[in-house]
Amino acid sequence: MFKVLLLLVLCVSQTLFAGELPRQVIDFNHSWKFHLGDVPEASNPLFKDDAWRSLNLPHDWSIEGDFSKIHPATPGGGALPGGIGWYRKSFDVPASDKSRILYIDFDGVYQNSEVWINGHHLGKRPNGYISFRYELSRFLRFGKRNVISVKVDNSRQPNSRWYSGSGIYRRVRLVKVNPLHVPQYGTFVTTPVVSKERADVSIETTVLNASDKRAAVKLNTIIRDGEGVEVTSVWHTQPVEPGKSVLFNQKTELLNPQLWSVETPELYTGVSRIYIGNKLMDTYETKFGIRTFHFDSEKGFTLNGVPAKIQGVCNHHDLGALGSAFNRRAAERQLEILKGMGCNGIRTAHNPPAPELLELCDRMGFIVMNEAFDIWKKQKNLFDYHLDWEQWHRRDLEDLVRRDRNHPSIFVWSVGNEIQEQWGDEAKGDTVGRVIARELIAIVRDLDTTRAITTANNEINTYNNLLKSGAFDLIGYNYNHRLWKDFHKRWPGKKLVVTESTSALQTRGHYDLIPFDTIRRWPEAWDKPIKGGGNTDFTVSAYDHVSAPWGSTHEESLKELHYSPHVSGMYVWTGFDYLGEPTPYTWPARSSYFGIVDLAGFPKDVYWLYKSVWTEKPVLHVYPHWNWKAGDTVDVVAYYSQADEVELFLNGKSLGSKNKTGRVMHVKWRVPFENGHLYAVSRKQGAEVLTKELHTAGKPAKIELIADRSSIGADGKDLSFITVKILDDEGIVVPSADNLIKFKVTGQGFLNAVDNGSPTSHERFKTDSRKVFNGLALAIVQSSGAIGDIKVEATCADLQSAKLVIKAQ
Repeated sequence: MFKVLLLLVLCVSQTLFAGELPRQVIDFNHSWKFHLGDVPEASNPLFKDDAWRSLNLPHDWSIEGDFSKIHPATPGGGALPGGIGWYRKSFDVPASDKSRILYIDFDGVYQNSEVWINGHHLGKRPNGYISFRYELSRFLRFGKRNVISVKVDNSRQPNSRWYSGSGIYRRVRLVKVNPLHVPQYGTFVTTPVVSKERADVSIETTVLNASDKRAAVKLNTIIRDGEGVEVTSVWHTQPVEPGKSVLFNQKTELLNPQLWSVETPELYTGVSRIYIGNKLMDTYETKFGIRTFHFDSEKGFTLNGVPAKIQGVCNHHDLGALGSAFNRRAAERQLEILKGMGCNGIRTAHNPPAPELLELCDRMGFIVMNEAFDIWKKQKNLFDYHLDWEQWHRRDLEDLVRRDRNHPSIFVWSVGNEIQEQWGDEAKGDTVGRVIARELIAIVRDLDTTRAITTANNEINTYNNLLKSGAFDLIGYNYNHRLWKDFHKRWPGKKLVVTESTSALQTRGHYDLIPFDTIRRWPEAWDKPIKGGGNTDFTVSAYDHVSAPWGSTHEESLKELHYSPHVSGMYVWTGFDYLGEPTPYTWPARSSYFGIVDLAGFPKDVYWLYKSVWTEKPVLHVYPHWNWKAGDTVDVVAYYSQADEVELFLNGKSLGSKNKTGRVMHVKWRVPFENGHLYAVSRKQGAEVLTKELHTAGKPAKIELIADRSSIGADGKDLSFITVKILDDEGIVVPSADNLIKFKVTGQGFLNAVDNGSPTSHERFKTDSRKVFNGLALAIVQSSGAIGDIKVEATCADLQSAKLVIKAQ
């Protein structure tokens, strides 16, 4: 109670004395007006937008649409609509702000955004993934109403190889500062010397004097630990001329530092305070971490002197049913699920991520490969970034590095993914890939020399133009898992990171009854859909025995990673299924089959393979389900760890004990189906470790609702993810259930979206009903901004309904 009262007092104090604050960062996401369609006159502040839709940001209009193969984005881009949209917001600026400088910060707008303030054009930013800022001060009407207008143009498609979303899909902030202040991305904290006993900390701080007077600036930088305790402080005084900026270089030392690692992601905060005399002019905070790492050509990767493997995944930026509209809790849930299987790395495939994702990776302990580009000068899609490369690539890359270089979770910069400039005929003088590679590396190193730089290459031969530049710290392999162990025959003395691996294919909950060890590569060639093959219902077996032709099964990749000490780590394609790029099928498929976890966040069976290999936790996972026909023969597979063997029983009769031999990471039994139940027990030195039961389910009888959190924040942003299960009379999940569920949400919340994880469902995400897929569905409930109960009810004809209550507090 005391903490709540103290928080209220602090909030009231900040409101009462807002005019005295040296810096204000204001959430600018509420109460926007939106219109889908081009309205050129909407840049005029006198334009009447009363009839427009009111909404809060972040917002993705594409995810609200219907799936169709005729949308210009194509199924590869998610089969959802693009177009042009306009956003407007009216707001007051008090007369007391006339002496201050006001900025508006956008974390990301997809794409080709243009911004006006009171009819004055501020600029255009083509890149849909980059963060950017505009100064508003010169055009504001102090003490009066102001209007900001944003045009978003995602009409020229296809411009992406995956689902991009459309709109102001990341957060927006209004920043108020005094003329003397730290500009955007104005600090850079490094730790050139790190040990358990001490860490040298170097702080570079840019101070901008936007006034017309010379200022004798005193800069005080305080460093606080994760508990908020001040651990050191340093002062420096330097004059700053009017209209100029000065770089302050400060150094200090921390004794017995708390090191950042994936297990203990300790964070520090640098607080930069600018004074003139005794008057505080600005306060600017920088989160950072203290760690040391090394990539070695023979021993792989070490973190804080300890050998480690990067056990990572690639993820696209969409959040399933929420589309590209970033939500902190949705991203946190994804990371929690990945952390649960032992994942410790994220590759931001293939673009700059939302800053909040990196903040979560800092706090939760992930090794991030931050990727800048999917395209350089040579196109992959008709309207992609190649059209803007010449004018914008330097600015975009510089902004990315400046924005993100203080994040301790970032260990590697990737400046390109499967770039077309890999290939070039040297005999004809086509070496543009080498030229661009050296340019991009120089841009990054001019801003940050503390991290490795790579590209993700699907051409890994020695004639790769990018790699022939000789300028990269790491050679990044996409796939080619059979060549990892012989890497040094091709690249002697070089360091290897597997930037992308696997591309295994699975539909959660579906199993083809062919022998588990029958490996299939679908489609037969990377650029050809399946012809006369595959499954007529567009499913892929969830056994680990199907991959794309360029890839490998999950177990094939894991073996090569863990038995190749020189491989620093790998990023699996992908952690989660994502919208767009359906493989091995095209339409009616509209999302990927690659994920270890499906689009709704339900793990596929291989999730427990990773957990058994990547964690020290006891694991026993047995699959598939036990609902089959008489005469079927089923491969029963078990993933286990912290045990010597697994014994399987069918209706009380032992089918024998098995253990993993050699490099095999599973055990299996080929079992003629009988109604009843399977029972598995894992043992270590004869003692029971874990048990697992599978029962034959009866007919659907009732609905079960399970919330990932029964209490959420009443901030209008927080989410509860509710799993919907269809059970029989005995409470067993019915694995073939496909019932249509109707949702009703009342109280202090609303139903944001629904999903079921199916890559072929054409149901809308933004609606109040959803068919269950293989026994499961998902409802995403959001708080409305007030304290109270959120009541959720799920109903279906002929089934017992279910209710639950979520507290918004």
